[in-house]
Amino acid sequence: MALRAERECPVVTHYPSFVAFALVVAIAPGPDTLLTLRSTVSGGRSRGLWTMAGITIAGTVQGTLAASGLGAIIARAEPVFETIRWAGVAYLAYLGVHALRAALRTKDAGWAEAGVAAGISAPRALGQGFLCNITNPKVLVFNLAVLPQFLGVEAGLPLLLAYALTLSAVGGLVLLVVVLGANAARRATSSRRARRGIDAAAGVVFLGFAGVIAAEA
Repeated sequence: MALRAERECPVVTHYPSFVAFALVVAIAPGPDTLLTLRSTVSGGRSRGLWTMAGITIAGTVQGTLAASGLGAIIARAEPVFETIRWAGVAYLAYLGVHALRAALRTKDAGWAEAGVAAGISAPRALGQGFLCNITNPKVLVFNLAVLPQFLGVEAGLPLLLAYALTLSAVGGLVLLVVVLGANAARRATSSRRARRGIDAAAGVVFLGFAGVIAAEA
């Protein structure tokens, strides 16, 4: 009887475990978290929220692709997948070089020109977040690998979408906490020396992420 109930109600039996799993995955640091953190520290809460929104939108798109089956087609179409992968490598490398250049600026005016000051527009911050996530092929592959583990290959599209959107929503909530925490700590990191240290560290880590994705088959 219990086995039959589990088959009939996979949401009830697996969903809490999935939410817990999604939370653990979202807390693990990655390019999205780093970009949100740096955006908030350098540009304030508004810029951080727009960056977070872009990441969440892109995550929703990737989850929808995975749930609908289009993600599997993309992942198996090697030329398409490789294009996405190398686009992700290029964008992370760009973010890394941009951050390192900002760290090497010696004048405050140079910082403003580099886009480190709070003057970056909302659409640009949104676009940065969207590109950071949508060009990361590991997000799509992760969705494709995880959803069947909790639901099985026989799960319907509505259920797959619900789980995929949950993954994106949990990730968005974690990034919201990052934005609020980083914004609260802005006073402690307001000095030029502290900002340069953050930019330098972010640049190195972004380049590291780019190297990892480039090295993976």
